[in-house]
Amino acid sequence: MYMFTFEMSVRDYECDMQGIVNNSVYQNYIEHVRHEYLKHVGIDFSEYTRQGVNLVVVRAELDYKYPLMSGDTFMVGLNLRRESPLKFAFYQDIFRLPDHKPVLKAKIIGTALNAKGRPEIPKQLDALLSLTVL
Repeated sequence: MYMFTFEMSVRDYECDMQGIVNNSVYQNYIEHVRHEYLKHVGIDFSEYTRQGVNLVVVRAELDYKYPLMSGDTFMVGLNLRRESPLKFAFYQDIFRLPDHKPVLKAKIIGTALNAKGRPEIPKQLDALLSLTVL
């Protein structure tokens, strides 16, 4: 069960010479879904940036399970958890559709940096994280 899911399709230019999605492209997919999730819950990534707050990735763990190919449709599932007072993690899975074949399992750890470059979780994000289980 996921807090948020998002469907996407592979575009031809995302594939390498072997005809499969290039490893680096998966990070684009899951980043896009993180941004979509934040918009969905009312957190404006762009507005944070204008206020001098930067949401940043500090660690990315990706386990590749099965390759996607041009034209494949897939779903990204996302869960968000607080990891510590100043860190949070997005747990994201990619499944090929319609057969739900596991493609990727990721854990993306992030934090927020205030205008002085110091870790500080904004109030709105902190409230969202308070709803998640440690």
